[in-house]
Amino acid sequence: MKDLELLKLIQYFFHGAGNIGEDHKGISCYTFYSLNEICSILIPHFDKYPLISQKLADYLLFRKAVMLMKNKSHLTDEGLKTIIGIKAFLNKGVNEELKATFPKSIPVERPVVENKLITDPHWLAGFISAEGNFFLNVYKTNTKTGSGVKLVFRITQHMRDELLVKSFIKYFGCGKVYKKTGKDAVDVMVTGYSDITNKVLPFLCEYPVLGKKSEDFKDFCLIAELMKDKKHLTEQGLEQILSIKAGMNTGR
Repeated sequence: MKDLELLKLIQYFFHGAGNIGEDHKGISCYTFYSLNEICSILIPHFDKYPLISQKLADYLLFRKAVMLMKNKSHLTDEGLKTIIGIKAFLNKGVNEELKATFPKSIPVERPVVENKLITDPHWLAGFISAEGNFFLNVYKTNTKTGSGVKLVFRITQHMRDELLVKSFIKYFGCGKVYKKTGKDAVDVMVTGYSDITNKVLPFLCEYPVLGKKSEDFKDFCLIAELMKDKKHLTEQGLEQILSIKAGMNTGR
């Protein structure tokens, strides 16, 4: 429920369309159930402002299914089988029960999406609001305080969007890509203090992070200021920084 207000802003943008509720895990969700609203509001929006990640393939399949339903094709045996075939390539695919019910679904090809470079700063800011993470690494050192600190900005995506993730590096002019061991995911991380303070923070001050994550960003900036003043090199300053860290992300 932490980003309920952000969902309300999105719903307001779409003129009150869609429904806000909770799933079985208590997570807030913004959902379109009305075919009319999907056709008149959602589809025109994403046709005008297309996705640039591999999720675009899911959208194109979704759009195809919507158009079939709009034309009443789902009321025919062939049309319904085509829609089931589309669902097989959407997100998590078709469950076993649906496979048993429709064993002769008509297969479709998943669209091939070329990774596109990031050009719109507003898109990037929105993406960071959803997928970015701001946190602090603390490690042992031989300094007076016995601990060192490092600011970390990270974005994690599925392996299929590795090229898109690499375009973050090109956009910011900093960062590295790390493949997660044993997982189909990649991280792009910026850890250099000067890169964070001279490139990442100025960008996000001009194009703000939205939602509850904005509070983590504010704390991130506060720690950066304390580090700028060398506070992390003193026991009192380090204690202050660790206190801020304890209240970020899952600690909030």
